[in-house]
Amino acid sequence: MQCATISFNAAISACEKGGEWGKALQLLSVMAQRKVESSIITYNAAISSCATCGRWEKALQLSSAMAQGMIESNSTTLNAMIGACEKGGKWEEAVQLVSVMMQKHVESDTITWGAAISACESGGKWEKALQLLSFMLQIRVGSSTITCNDAVSA
Repeated sequence: MQCATISFNAAISACEKGGEWGKALQLLSVMAQRKVESSIITYNAAISSCATCGRWEKALQLSSAMAQGMIESNSTTLNAMIGACEKGGKWEEAVQLVSVMMQKHVESDTITWGAAISACESGGKWEKALQLLSFMLQIRVGSSTITCNDAVSA
């Protein structure tokens, strides 16, 4: 990986921590203009930045850009996108992303399921939240107290 890529990744990650999703996207754009190679780390940081601020639309757009750049999403990518949907109140999109993970055999964890269940809770979809919790337990993903509470609260 080039030094420039590493530097941009660090700057985009800093934008995430500072809640500056717009600046993270600007940096991603500058990378493209300067023909600096982006990586899964670059996109994960940018998607996480959008997720932190509840910008689910931008997170999903970045996922499309990744696919165009032939960069395969991983569990970190999809967890961040599910988290963005959760914060944006988009439970259907969150559930759809969990389905994508299952179809692509991307490993899920309590973060994945917790965010999707929480999105269902926010949307008042208790049946779907309980379905997700049940499936999570069937595939032997460890549940947390918070995940179970979110499902019950839905």
